[in-house]
Amino acid sequence: MIEYQISKNARILFVGINPHPGSARRSVPFSNNKMFWYLLSRAGLIDERVEELRNEEVLSKMYHEKFASVYRLNFLNLVDRPTVNVTMLEKGEERAGVERVLKTVREMKPGVVCFVGKIVLQTFRGKGDYEWGWQPDVEGVPAYLMHFPHRGPAEVRIKELREIVEGKKRSADNS
Repeated sequence: MIEYQISKNARILFVGINPHPGSARRSVPFSNNKMFWYLLSRAGLIDERVEELRNEEVLSKMYHEKFASVYRLNFLNLVDRPTVNVTMLEKGEERAGVERVLKTVREMKPGVVCFVGKIVLQTFRGKGDYEWGWQPDVEGVPAYLMHFPHRGPAEVRIKELREIVEGKKRSADNS
């Protein structure tokens, strides 16, 4: 099972749908296909080199020891049950996770809530045709919809991650 790394005042709370069985077994989100981690590195959100992140022990240590406390990043899934793909989830299974995300946002006050893929946002807010980028706030916190990390050009996702950080900096500068 994924051990969530949650801290108060995180820069970004990433929200996923549910873990892949391999990621759940490793207790590290997105560790079955490490592209998410490579993107965080390439976008400058974590200080680990891609070559280092390919090593499962290094990735696990970074996630458990630095992700929340050093990099001030957090991660939650809407559903804790691992599946090979989202079509295996049952309707309503996400309700507890939606409440967990809302409670975490209220109590921990992250700088941004980032939904990792349209399915996550549609599951969180209800079906709809959402555009990539900035979304209506979640509990008064800016929200962002990024592309799922495993499909399409990496440059798009790197640009999105940088936009989240820069957008948050701009809003902090304006307050």
